[in-house]
This record gives sequence, structure tokens and C-alpha cells, in this order.
Amino acid sequence: MQAIRQGRVVCHLGKGLAVEDETGRIVLCHTRRRLGDAAVGDHVRWEPCEGDQGRVLEVLPRRSSLVRPAHGGRVRVVAANLDRVFVVLAPEPEPDWLLADQILAVCEYRHITAALILNKIDLVGASALQKALRDYEAAGYEVFRISTRTGAGLDALRSMLHTGCSMLSGQSGVGKSSLTNALLPDRNLRIGELSAHSGLGRHTTTSATLYSLPGGGELIDSPGVAIFGLAEVDPTELAQTYRDFHPYLGKCRFNDCRHVRDKGCAVREAVEAGRLSPARYERYLKLLVRAGTAEFSGG
Repeated sequence: MQAIRQGRVVCHLGKGLAVEDETGRIVLCHTRRRLGDAAVGDHVRWEPCEGDQGRVLEVLPRRSSLVRPAHGGRVRVVAANLDRVFVVLAPEPEPDWLLADQILAVCEYRHITAALILNKIDLVGASALQKALRDYEAAGYEVFRISTRTGAGLDALRSMLHTGCSMLSGQSGVGKSSLTNALLPDRNLRIGELSAHSGLGRHTTTSATLYSLPGGGELIDSPGVAIFGLAEVDPTELAQTYRDFHPYLGKCRFNDCRHVRDKGCAVREAVEAGRLSPARYERYLKLLVRAGTAEFSGG
């Protein structure tokens, strides 16, 4: 009888999973039909089977996860056992601040540490973003200012990444791929190794993949825009995900204040007094709509 082992899901390969065992070896594993979805970053129990392949028996409990909407009103786990998420921005393309705030809100709701990265600081226009970024720093978010072209700021980022499991997120075109390549010099070798184990399907760079970083820690590379849905965020709790709102929560006239049009709202008063960013507040109102607050329709 084969001994049951533990491993970490590195990526999806067709209908199977690439699992890294305790020695760092990649094993192509099938999954039991009743097992449910396994995500990149999951810790699993598996057993060897025919050839050099394996069978996943159990997905171990997750300490954290990020989800996105799926068919039929369901949600699908994007990544599991994350310690931090970095929202990557750049002068070009123009930052999607609403997407950034949505990612930060979801991370707060899921109790995952979040930070921001301003890439391409060598480009003209980077200085124009500094005021907006100061709003996030005032809210307690760390901001890393880097250039993958010149290498500026990369050492400070590496020191942040050397423990735990991190993920890069953000809109397309901000340089996530070049940043991943700078952090992972052997990334292409790793992709080749995974392709060599692709009996269940060819691995491509469009698949989320977990890598071990040279200086310690792990990085989940999820090309494109990782959509972290607000489906599981209770609209009545959305304000709690805004760190900058915290000093004013509980100080409104009404206990059930939603910080929209309610009279005596401490959050709105702080915005009007210049103590809170009006832009952040306006995006909060838009996220309320996305989170399903039917009573507020914007305007």
C-alpha cells in the first residue's frame, strides 16, 4: 500500500493538478470527482498511483482564500492560503482606482494583508500619482515604488516577499509580467518543467502558477486581471473594509447608517471636512452598488 503524502497545488494542468511534494518534485495528480475544486496554493493529501502520477485524496483546511464569481451564482476559489496581495499600478495605463479599491476591500474582508506597488516610476507622469497614493498611505497601506526597467525599489519589495505566500493583482498592462520575471529569474525554466509533466494538458502562461522565490517565500503569478468578486461581501459590512473610515464608524447618528444619504453620518461629515478622500468615498458608493445595495442607485 502506497504511503499517503502531503503537497501543495502549483497549478492546474488540464483536468489534473501539478502538486509539489515535500522534496520539491512536481507530481501530476488526478482528483476524485467528489473532492470539489482545488485551487492554486491549496495544501493537499495525495497518494502515488500508476507511473509517476498521483491522486489527490483531500484538500486540507484553508487559512485564507480569494474567490471570483462562477456560473449559476456560485463562487470559485482563485487562490488559497495567501498571506498578502499586492495591487500593481502604473502611470500607463491610467490607474483603475475602482478596481484597486475593490481588491483592497475584498482582501480586508477576507483578512488578507494588502499593499500597493507603483511600477514604472521612471516614466513621465509617475509623480502625478503621488497625491492619490498618499491617501492610501494615510489609510495604513504600504506603497512600494519600483521600476523593473532600472531595478529601483526591487530590493525593498523582495524583503517583503521573503516570507509567506504573495500574489500580484491589478489591471492589464501595468507590468505584472515583467515584475514577475524580475522576481523569478528561472520562471521560464519552471514553466518548462510543468509542461514536461503535462500529460493531462499543456500548461500555459495564462494559468495561475505558484513559484518558490529565490530568497524565500512564494509568489502566485496570475496573468491578466484576477477578478476578486464582491459576491460574498455583505454590503452592510463594506464600510468596515475601508481602513480610513474606521475612526468614524460607530459615531453616526443611526446605528444602521450605510454612509450614503443618512443624516448625521460621521463618514460623510469627514469627507465634507476634508478629513477623508472624496475620491475614495465616491468609489465606496460605487462598490456598494456592486455589492448589491439595491436602495442606492448612484447619482
